[in-house]
Amino acid sequence: MQNRLTLLCTLIFLPIAIQVSAEEPAHIGSRRELFVDDWMIHSLKNARQELHHPAPQEVAITYDGPAEGNISYYVRILHDGQKYRMYYRGAHHDWSKKKTTHQVVCYAESDDAIHWKKPNLGLFEFNGSKQNNIVWMGLGKHNFSPFLDTNPQCKPEEKFKALGSGKKGLVAFSSPDGIHWKLMQDKPVITKGAFDSQNLAFWDAHRGQYVDFHRGFTNKVRAIMTCTSNDFLNWTEPKFIDIKNSPPQHLYTNATIAYPRAPHLFLAFPKRFVPSRAAAWHPDPKNNHRGVSDGVLMTSRDGTTWKRWDEAFLRPGQNRERWWQRNNHIAWGITTTPSPLPGHVPELSLYAIENYYVGPCRLRRFTLRMDGFVSINAPYTGGEMTTRLITFDGSKANSDKPGPPVELELNLATSAAGSIQCELLDEQGKPIPGFTLADSEEIYGDELAHVVSWKGKTDLTKLAGKPVRVRFVLKDADLYSLRFRND
Repeated sequence: MQNRLTLLCTLIFLPIAIQVSAEEPAHIGSRRELFVDDWMIHSLKNARQELHHPAPQEVAITYDGPAEGNISYYVRILHDGQKYRMYYRGAHHDWSKKKTTHQVVCYAESDDAIHWKKPNLGLFEFNGSKQNNIVWMGLGKHNFSPFLDTNPQCKPEEKFKALGSGKKGLVAFSSPDGIHWKLMQDKPVITKGAFDSQNLAFWDAHRGQYVDFHRGFTNKVRAIMTCTSNDFLNWTEPKFIDIKNSPPQHLYTNATIAYPRAPHLFLAFPKRFVPSRAAAWHPDPKNNHRGVSDGVLMTSRDGTTWKRWDEAFLRPGQNRERWWQRNNHIAWGITTTPSPLPGHVPELSLYAIENYYVGPCRLRRFTLRMDGFVSINAPYTGGEMTTRLITFDGSKANSDKPGPPVELELNLATSAAGSIQCELLDEQGKPIPGFTLADSEEIYGDELAHVVSWKGKTDLTKLAGKPVRVRFVLKDADLYSLRFRND
């Protein structure tokens, strides 16, 4: 009987013993971490991840030129030195004839990403004249999507590259100046997928490879496929991205970027298409031009597994024309622009299409605070967030002099009555002496780079390389990002 009891106890307690294991710390170095996914979060108490929304600003550009029209679309915006470049499809749909009259690739540029001009390029003839801003005609014109190639091995004559759809897949283009383009080879470089969308690729400096994101169909739903390449011409077999815990929905575009302030994070801004709905004032609500759209936010750390926020990131809003189908397409590319408000720091600018099919089509600018996609938010009654177990880097010292201190930098905003405090915990979850909540300053304000102090002490050099958690206590506050800076 005693042996049976011993065996029974062993069987009962053995699984518990197996499940109890030390958490491996994640090394974040000195990189910035946002809360756009669950990766940094160990626990939340009376706090939540809150999705934020960009604020509408002025119309950045109206597509009313000779080669443009009411279905100008698939916008790409990129930063090249002191200049911002915009590429888009110039096209028009004739409702009386129920057909598209033309498709070309148009170009605009800006010194500040706010005010745009259409240069007279004189490259291609349209309606008997070369007085236009057409930068490409021919193969790939439907969805020509360029990028500035930052690969250190990139040839000068291929400084710019692009993908566009051909008859049997995606074809590759290159340019030395972003204006004069040529095919890199006749045959398509990617052939698996469905390519009637804004298919894109870029050099991923964090992972040291080219990455592609293009359209595919799965179970009759528009979806996103991905593949990688070392040379832009030879690509791996495309596969569908995995959007865990989100229902299948039509993702019409993807607008994927490596977020510049945290390039290990992919952010995507798909246009979500709802084909079963149509606004009552739609010009032709009973035919194939039904459907309404909004913009959603997705994020990934490997390009394959993604988190999608099912709540809209960009809603159509009150403008009637944004409720017509295929509007609210978020352009591929985010810029940094000055705030018009005195004393405000620069902000992010995103751009989205409106007045599609009605015309003339136009692009509106939207703004968002730096890192301001998602925050850890707590109400006035207070809440907490504790990070996963992490390690961070020490200071960047050299032989001549000691390095700068290692400091915890926060992007945060509170109300006048709100606050944030934080403490550092060891592997066992115990407060580290000198960095406890009682030692922490009470932070209040609105800053992009606040350095945390504990009784006036900010230097965390002695904790570099050691596993720690950061526990935040928030009250009517938002925390957008953190990093352990050492530069």
